[in-house]
Amino acid sequence: MSQTLSIFLAAILTHNIVLVYILGMCPTIGVSKSIRTATGMGAAVIFVVTITSLINWLIYNLILIPTGSEIISLMVFIITIAATVQLLEMLLEKYMRFLYTAFGVFLPLITVNCAVLGVTLFMVLREYTIGQAIFFALGSSIGFFIAIVLVAGIREKLNLIGDPPKGLQGPGLVMIILGILALGFMGFGGMVEL
Repeated sequence: MSQTLSIFLAAILTHNIVLVYILGMCPTIGVSKSIRTATGMGAAVIFVVTITSLINWLIYNLILIPTGSEIISLMVFIITIAATVQLLEMLLEKYMRFLYTAFGVFLPLITVNCAVLGVTLFMVLREYTIGQAIFFALGSSIGFFIAIVLVAGIREKLNLIGDPPKGLQGPGLVMIILGILALGFMGFGGMVEL
């Protein structure tokens, strides 16, 4: 198995950004009430993470390193993420109004979604090539997509069965679901590594 494919599969399964690194909890808890909105959020994160990782890789390796300006890399990464989210917000508002309405406040919050910045920082720390960085970003965001849709599906099924106890409603129930899913994803350990 090539290293790039290994990175891609590991980012989805054994190094899942939500279930292993516990990043991206705000949207996972807040937008996982229905499969429809979770799917939209997952798709938006796939777009934002992949595009921003590519742009950030280019900026970091072609501008910041040659000029010795790595110290401002965090600020540059955040600005790139914010600009990409603004672009996505404008596109959704114009072409996919139901998703724009469903996201509500969570769409602008992708800007501060730690999973998006985390993927970029992992890419820099691990010194990935541009191909590895793109596959890592794509795999990580697909892993985010899988996790949030699984949580939304389980929450919808639980709502069909009946109301959970009052103390377990909302974020408490999501954290229990995420813990069980994380244990399940541990079963992929050893299949692929970064």
